[in-house]
Amino acid sequence: MSGTLEKRVLVVDDESDVTELLEYKLKQAGFLVRAVNDPLRVLGLARDLRPEVIVLDVMMPELNGLQLLRMIRADALLKDTPVLFLTAKGETDDRLKGLQGGADDYVAKPFDAREVVLRIQALAKRAKSAAAAPETRLAAGSVVIDLDRHEVTAEGKPVELTATEFKLLRTLVERKGRVQTRERLLEDVWNYAPDIETRTVDTHMRRLREKLGRAGDVVETVRGVGYRAQG
Repeated sequence: MSGTLEKRVLVVDDESDVTELLEYKLKQAGFLVRAVNDPLRVLGLARDLRPEVIVLDVMMPELNGLQLLRMIRADALLKDTPVLFLTAKGETDDRLKGLQGGADDYVAKPFDAREVVLRIQALAKRAKSAAAAPETRLAAGSVVIDLDRHEVTAEGKPVELTATEFKLLRTLVERKGRVQTRERLLEDVWNYAPDIETRTVDTHMRRLREKLGRAGDVVETVRGVGYRAQG
């Protein structure tokens, strides 16, 4: 198979006109594209292709996008692959369900194909950066994390954090711009099962923001979903 890993995209939609349009536009933009209209074939194709981004329609027969997303996030080979949702409606509920399920971005139908291409390019670039050699310093706004020294500064001043607060902040900043649900944070920071009380996250987040002072607004609350680091 030709092409480089960072150029591979899997497009999934049961409507052939949608996949044909996106396949055409993405190929024009230099992507290696595999399009599929049968959701039952997605996991096998994704494991073979190892795409940098998966474009996933929400409303499909037999397996819908939310079900497929859960399967992707549970697969060891695919769990970190950025997913862009295509939603039939731009309603808040559709967006929140996608983000809560682990989607990285969404576009509502009818969409501008150029916008979809730009969003895919952004996700692919972000994924490529994350796969590069790990940084020893992370930053979001005026908050800087020195991983080697295990130190945090906000607006140039040192901030004393507990081990859990440090891991929480690091997780958010490493995934800057991506919404992290409370359940995901419980699993990744506390190693808890997702059914553990989510107030644990809110309590630590409140303390973390207090310690960061004015720089605490670098962590945004996404109402009804979770948290996201900005900047």
